[in-house]
Amino acid sequence: MSTTTVETPAAVTGQPSADAPTRKARSRERRSLSASLASHGILIVASLVALFPVGWLVYLSLGPDKDDYLHPGRIWDKMTLDNYSFVLQHTNFFEWMKSSLIVSLGTTVIGVLVAATTGYAVSRMRFPGYRKLMWVLLVTQMFPIAVLIVPMYQILSSLQLIDTYLGLILVYCSTAVPYSAWLLKGYFDTIPFEIDEAGRVDGLTPFGTFWRLILPLAKPGLAVAAFYNFITAFGEVAFASTFMLDDKKYTFAVGLQSFISQHDAQRNLMAATAVLVAIPVAGFFYLVQKNLVTGLTAGGTKG
Repeated sequence: MSTTTVETPAAVTGQPSADAPTRKARSRERRSLSASLASHGILIVASLVALFPVGWLVYLSLGPDKDDYLHPGRIWDKMTLDNYSFVLQHTNFFEWMKSSLIVSLGTTVIGVLVAATTGYAVSRMRFPGYRKLMWVLLVTQMFPIAVLIVPMYQILSSLQLIDTYLGLILVYCSTAVPYSAWLLKGYFDTIPFEIDEAGRVDGLTPFGTFWRLILPLAKPGLAVAAFYNFITAFGEVAFASTFMLDDKKYTFAVGLQSFISQHDAQRNLMAATAVLVAIPVAGFFYLVQKNLVTGLTAGGTKG
């Protein structure tokens, strides 16, 4: 008895069966689903790692005792807002806020203006020593704060700017402007030169071209520079604690030190103050966040 094998066209020709594309599509879907789940899992873990310190600080700020950080589990049963009411009513919190905002906003406005004009000049104009100018600005970032405090104190003392907001603003600008100038120079390089030429054809002066045409196009870069200047001035401690003598002119960063003495540390009040301090920074970040990512990426495309 003989058997006959019937071969399908796919077997005869050696081609894959009709359901092979379907299996490949399902395999790709499984791989894409696995990759999507893995990426979302990594992002969730990264978000938890980033948010945990903030959440932990808020949690500790609700503990009524200064030693509750040693036994955080006990805070849950005795949460209170007394720390916040004490900070707002019995400290110089609002004086610290006023000083911090004056210094930070002053540093932001003056620093961004100086950095923008410097970056634009180096990006567009070719004058003797323009390359050396940018390298000199970069070299100034090499010196640690401990080395700069003494000469800066002598300069401010000779100008009678010790314990003044203007003196502290100028000090912060000296540290923030070099980096901001490099950042904005790279961003201005991405703006076509034809825009400057069009401004000159329309009769604008170089400064008019810069102010009316270039700056509106450079908003993302300006937002990054403004955020950097604001954060630099808002969170700095060494210069503020050295050059500001009146406790009512302390910034937030220096005011936090008043909760620490030689034999005691009121960590619950420090935590509550730190949470309140974060509010202005979060508000400023919200204002510039639309242009922040664009400015960070576009500013590094050209050197």
